[in-house]
Amino acid sequence: MQIEERVVGGVTILDLSGKMTLGEGDEMLREKIASLVNAGQKSLLLNLDGVPYIDSAGLGEMVRSYTTVSRQGGKLKLLNLTKRIEDLLSITKLLTVFETFDSEAEAIQSYSA
Repeated sequence: MQIEERVVGGVTILDLSGKMTLGEGDEMLREKIASLVNAGQKSLLLNLDGVPYIDSAGLGEMVRSYTTVSRQGGKLKLLNLTKRIEDLLSITKLLTVFETFDSEAEAIQSYSA
């Protein structure tokens, strides 16, 4: 998995690409989120447009990341879920936990609301 970082309107967007699976992306995401939170970044957006598959370890890491950011008073939201990932979050009832967006502009605006 690869992670590209960019900042738009004070929101740190992580463009993820590749599978988020045990040993292949979960640790990378954990380290990235930890370093951003430690640097004081509180508004994080995960762009999942380039993620074709998430296994239970990847899903667990997303939940852990959400908890880490929330405990620091921040917000972690999701952008561009594929049908497969949206179904996975729906089945696991995590759609009720994460705020999700189809539009980057809407997602960024939601942080200032």
